[in-house]
Amino acid sequence: MATTVEKRPRAVPEREPQPVLAVPPDVRLIVGPDDFAKLCVANPILQLEREADGGLIVMAPASPDGGGRELQLSVELEIWNRTAKLGKAFSPSAGFTLPDGSIRAPDASWIRHEVWDAVDGDERLKFARVVPDFAAEIRSPSNTLAELRAKMASYIANGVRLAWLIDPLTRTAEIHRPGRDVETLAAPKTLSGEDVLPGFTLDLARIFED
Repeated sequence: MATTVEKRPRAVPEREPQPVLAVPPDVRLIVGPDDFAKLCVANPILQLEREADGGLIVMAPASPDGGGRELQLSVELEIWNRTAKLGKAFSPSAGFTLPDGSIRAPDASWIRHEVWDAVDGDERLKFARVVPDFAAEIRSPSNTLAELRAKMASYIANGVRLAWLIDPLTRTAEIHRPGRDVETLAAPKTLSGEDVLPGFTLDLARIFED
């Protein structure tokens, strides 16, 4: 009589948990541009930014709720861009080196063709030295308004032509433009891309929904 041999599933080695870069709030790490790029490669699950003086900014991945809001904004921007064909839209993972030396990754951004086409191909593979025409940030519970407003001011000071600060927690939106006072809207239903994103209107219903 044939003997039946029970096959056992092959053991799969457990993956070691990836270390998380933790920086206490009272500690500032100063890194150069090259070291910053290496840190980003070594910590793919984190979103890192660099201040103008080299200070490292460490942010945790977005929550599913926050990530969904970011995706909604990016999708609407990309849909408009495919029709308008005026430039290139970018997701939250795209980082840019601004003129003051800071490296920022807006939740959504856009650059017109004549600016993006002038960026060298090799430069595009790095944190390109180019200023988005448009940048937007969506506030999460871990963000303070003070730090996000400082980021908005930095965007405008470095040449961004239109910046939105969208706050689902208070259902408000701030519009930042060069040479003009900040415009704050209470419970707006839409935001206009104005002359920077001609014809683009962002529906805030899904971004503001609980």
